[in-house]
Amino acid sequence: MQRRKFIRSLSAASVGGFAVRGFGNPLLGPVFDRAGEDRVLVIVQLYGGNDGLNTVIPLDQYSMLSQVRSNVLIPEDQVLDLPGLNGATGLHPSLGGLRNLWNDNKLTIVQGVGYPNPDYSHFRSTDIWETGANSDQLLDSGWTGRYLHYEYPNYPQGFPNSTMPDPLAIRIGGPISIGLQNAGVSMGASIYNTEDSLDLTGNLFTDAITQDCKGSKLDYARTVQRQTDLYGDVIQAAALPGCNMSALYPTGVEPGAKLASALKIVAQLICGGLKTRIYWVSLTGFDTHSEQVNTNDHLLGAHADLLKGLSDSIHAFQDDLHLLGIEDRVTGMTFSEFGRRIKSNSSRGTDHGAAAPMFLFGSKVIPGMLGQNPEIPVDTDFSTNLPMQYDFRSVYASVLKDWFCIPQTSVDTILLDTYQNLALVDPTECLNVGVHEANQGAGTSLLEVYPSPFIDSTTMRYTSNGGRVMLQISNEAGQLVRMVINKDVPAGEHTIACDLHELPAGLYYCRLQNGTRQQVKSMLKVR
Repeated sequence: MQRRKFIRSLSAASVGGFAVRGFGNPLLGPVFDRAGEDRVLVIVQLYGGNDGLNTVIPLDQYSMLSQVRSNVLIPEDQVLDLPGLNGATGLHPSLGGLRNLWNDNKLTIVQGVGYPNPDYSHFRSTDIWETGANSDQLLDSGWTGRYLHYEYPNYPQGFPNSTMPDPLAIRIGGPISIGLQNAGVSMGASIYNTEDSLDLTGNLFTDAITQDCKGSKLDYARTVQRQTDLYGDVIQAAALPGCNMSALYPTGVEPGAKLASALKIVAQLICGGLKTRIYWVSLTGFDTHSEQVNTNDHLLGAHADLLKGLSDSIHAFQDDLHLLGIEDRVTGMTFSEFGRRIKSNSSRGTDHGAAAPMFLFGSKVIPGMLGQNPEIPVDTDFSTNLPMQYDFRSVYASVLKDWFCIPQTSVDTILLDTYQNLALVDPTECLNVGVHEANQGAGTSLLEVYPSPFIDSTTMRYTSNGGRVMLQISNEAGQLVRMVINKDVPAGEHTIACDLHELPAGLYYCRLQNGTRQQVKSMLKVR
């Protein structure tokens, strides 16, 4: 295979937060023999706002549904029954692959997932879901970005290294969005387009760099490209063994072929030995304001094609993981920025709504349905929305705690608040190990800030190796607002309370420096 044939381009934005440096030759060796046992999360993002009522269909509410969405509703006798739910709930007939996972005890459905005071803008609601923010809160970090910062607290300083030589996360089929960023630093790499013919191998850029502003920017861009190319080598090396055993992936013009291609790459890279913790893929087209179904056959149409592509791709991916013998290491979940309204519109479509179901899949999920079928009000009109049953951040909290084995206090820090944990993933192995080191992978936590969010005061707990310790707080603009300590501190763990009542509400950063060691943690002041 020609070098970089597999990954023809990595998004330059994906490495914008890396320290400018060369990575060194150790990255260039084969990685197939170093497959780790770290757990992996695969996130499947459904852009546009998926219609939950035509995805997970409440058959016990079918008579009411037929009154408020008759021009898009799936025929009752065509709905796929879900054994164990007493005929009350079924799946869209295009979701046969997911129904197979249900029958194999590898699928969890969470009903009514949303957040308080929902926003119906695609952009804003996507931002809320990716960052874990409240509807009236703007954050500059994603929930997975903060998680990866927790796991690898010194990143990007000193990365890649022998412990973690691979990207922390990989986005396939798009750029790194805020969900995989932490305080403006990209925490992953992006395989944006596997068909791009870009190949800068051997390009030494011998022309001179001018000493003006233009020259410095050009020099930086070239350095970023070199870093990108080296991460491409690592990813290609993982792909070289030619993993993939399932014959079920959609191909060509089949619905979901692009999603299937992305998930096929994910399986290939996990099998090939990457220690990457999070993979993020997506499927677009769920903004079905019109022609959601065909006029004369509601089993066909845009939504049916989307759901079939989603279902067949996930089913093939899970089949691949099973055949490769690695399915116990991988859990996946779907999300969309919102659901659709209960009442359909006159264009055979549905408009922006609130809560919707989520799917979690894998051999380690707790199978079944969490929550109740939504009740359709008798006075439903075009403004009526489905109520929220579960905050989406409860799903995140449960994945962090029971899949990634994160202590509850740290989960609260990552999500900036405390959310109800749900029974979604088998926590047995996390309970057995009892401590976070089972999944730590790399990095040492030197600093903790709690509580966060806080109102007037918070506490810093830090570890000193002895000698001079500097502990300082800066605002989002990088301005120093408080020097907490700057003195010699004995070796060991120390705690200091900090009254910050005079500061305005907002996001701040606490920085620890102790000799050559340094670490930064975010802290959120409210009110």
